Amino acid sequence: MKRVSLHTLGCKLNYSETSTLAKQFELKGMKLHNYGEESDIFVLNTCSVTDNADKECRQIIRSVLRKNPETYVIVTGCYAQLQPGEIADIEGVDLILGSKEKLRLFEYLDNVELEDISCIFKEDKPRIFVSEVGKADDEIKGAFSADSDSRTRAFMKIQDGCDYNCSFCTIPMARGISRSLPLEEVVDNAKKIIDSGYKEIILTGVNTGDYKFFENYTTKKLIDVLHELDKLSIERIRISSIEPNLLTDEVISLVKNSDKFCKHFHIPLQSGDSRILKLMKRRYNLRLFSDLVEKLNIELPGLGIGVDVIIGFPGETDENFRNTYDFIDDLKVSYLHVFSYSERKNTLAVTMDGKVDVIKRKQRSETLRNLSAKKKYDFYTRHLNTKQKVLFENTVVAFNGVDYIEGWTENYIRVRTKNDIKLHNSISEVMLTNLNGVKSVDSLKIN
Repeated sequence: MKRVSLHTLGCKLNYSETSTLAKQFELKGMKLHNYGEESDIFVLNTCSVTDNADKECRQIIRSVLRKNPETYVIVTGCYAQLQPGEIADIEGVDLILGSKEKLRLFEYLDNVELEDISCIFKEDKPRIFVSEVGKADDEIKGAFSADSDSRTRAFMKIQDGCDYNCSFCTIPMARGISRSLPLEEVVDNAKKIIDSGYKEIILTGVNTGDYKFFENYTTKKLIDVLHELDKLSIERIRISSIEPNLLTDEVISLVKNSDKFCKHFHIPLQSGDSRILKLMKRRYNLRLFSDLVEKLNIELPGLGIGVDVIIGFPGETDENFRNTYDFIDDLKVSYLHVFSYSERKNTLAVTMDGKVDVIKRKQRSETLRNLSAKKKYDFYTRHLNTKQKVLFENTVVAFNGVDYIEGWTENYIRVRTKNDIKLHNSISEVMLTNLNGVKSVDSLKIN
C-alpha cells in the first residue's frame, strides 16, 4: 500500500481543499501518513500571500526531499499558480499544479493507471500544469475538511476567487474571479459533514460574503445560504471571515436570532488610516467600519470580533501608523491578526513610492501584536465567571504534567480543562473561572 502525506499552508480554504485531496488518495487505496513521516508521495498545498509564505514553501519542499529523496513531490496552490518556475527550480519536485488543476490531481498523473496507483515513479524533471484563472465559467469544486481536532469542526468551502483587486493582493491572480457553489451543493455538503459526526461547520471562501449563485431566474446570496443551513441539524455554524461592506443587517439579524450561528465575526480592516485605506483600494471607509463594530456589540452582546490589519504599506508614515493604532485601540474588538506588508509581483502596491523599512515594519507589527494581546486579555477578562457553551475537541494536550482537552466557545474564547473522555467532541456548558496568563493569554482554564 502506497503512503501519502499532505501539508497545507495558508487559509482555511486551503485546508478544506487539502482534505478533499486526502479523500481522493484514500479512495485510490493509499494510506495517509502525518506530515513529517516517511511517505511515497508528498503533496504541498501552498500559500503566496507574503514573501515569507513563498520562502516557507521552498523550505518545506527541500526539507522533505532531504529526509526522503525518493518521495514523489506534488506542489499545488497559490504559489504554484503564480510562480511555477520558482518551484520547478527546486531539484526533486515532480508535479506542479495550478489552482484549477488542484482538485483534479489524478488527471495529471498520466504515468499512473487510475486503478493501480502503485506504479507511480519519480520524474526526471517537473511537469507543470498551470492554466489561466479568472473566467466566469471556471468550474468551482466544493471541499470540506476536518480541523486538526478530528470530527469536531469542519471547514466547508462555498465560494472561491475575488473581484475586489485590492492593490496589495495577488489572490485574484491566483484564484480568479468570484464564483460560488450552487446552493443545493452547499446544503448537500453540509449534510455529509453532519452525517460524519461533526458538531461545527465553518463557512470558508476567498471572499465568503460575496457568495452569489444565479439559478431559477434569481440570485442566491450569502443570506440564502445561511437560512438553508439554519434548517439543518448541525449544532454550530461559524462564518470564517467576511468583508465589512458585506456584513449586512440581514446577516446580523439571522445570527442574533439563531441558536446555531456562532456569535463571532472575523472582519478585515487592513488599515485604520483613511489615506492608506484608499491606497489599498478597499471598498469601505473608517466610518462604516467603526459604525459596524458598534452596531455588532449592541446587537450581539459578548460577541467575539477579530480584525485583520496590514502594517508597513507603501507610504505609511509614523502618523499613519499612529492613526491605525488609535483607531483600533478605540474599537471594541477581541483580537487582531497582524500582517507586515509584503511586496507581491504584478500588484499595484509594489509600484508605489514610500517603501517602509523592514525593521520599522517589524517594530510596528510588534506594537500591534501587543495591542492584540491587550484586547484579548480584556475580552477574556469580561467573560470570567460566566457560563459559556464550549465545543471540546478530541485532542489531548499535556500541560505541566497534566492531560487537558481544549475547545472554543461560540464567541471564540479558547478554553482548557482536565481531560475527560465524556467531553470529547461535545458541547458542554461550563463556568469560566481562571484566566491563564496575563497579556499573552491563550486560553481560559476551567477549575
